[in-house]
Amino acid sequence: MLPGVTETRFQPGDVVAADLEGTITDGETWRGVGRWLAANGQRRAYRRFLAPRLAAMPLVRLGIVPRQAFRDRWIRDLIALLGGRTAREIDDIAAWVVDEELWPGRREPVLEELVDARAGGARVVIVSGTYDPVLRLFVDRIGAEGVGTPLEFSGDMFTGRLAGPVNTGARKVERLARLIGTASVARAYGDSIADAPLLRAAGDAIAVTPDPALARLARARGWRVVDAAAAGAVTKRPVRPS
Repeated sequence: MLPGVTETRFQPGDVVAADLEGTITDGETWRGVGRWLAANGQRRAYRRFLAPRLAAMPLVRLGIVPRQAFRDRWIRDLIALLGGRTAREIDDIAAWVVDEELWPGRREPVLEELVDARAGGARVVIVSGTYDPVLRLFVDRIGAEGVGTPLEFSGDMFTGRLAGPVNTGARKVERLARLIGTASVARAYGDSIADAPLLRAAGDAIAVTPDPALARLARARGWRVVDAAAAGAVTKRPVRPS
């Protein structure tokens, strides 16, 4: 259990929602895809992709380039490197990303709470900006549902494009609402300011190792703030390909 988070009896039909990256896991899909590319003969292509984006990071830190827009473009542009593969191949890559990046970095105390919530009758939904195939394989491991960023296929072939906007910010709440209808969001977990709309929609909001902007908002609104590392989360940070 996370420190300071009390055990809750959920009502049947209650929804517990959570962000994925930075909340449930220290792993990051973009890093996992990059590692897969580097291990499968596309190291140079990945380096060409990475170089201008790393060069732009100082502008993001200074606020000259909006952080969320920068991250959304990163998610959109990275997946183009996998275009031309079959749905089965995309699923195989997604499985590799989960096995090698996301699952090893999982935060056990957060996962434990989600599994307990499901056992107590809640409907657990992971709402993430990561790609649908990756999210689907992750949530299958914990018996949850997932709402991610959809990929575009033409027949059985991946086009290299997204089938809709990146699932971040207010879109998380909109897409979650389409899934759950009038059910109430009893609790939500998030780690970044992009998760603020999701946390605002919940009766009980928990900021997990939040970024500075979310930490300030959490204090102002009286949300609980927990440090996943202090809770003894099991994490393993894979090395980014050089």
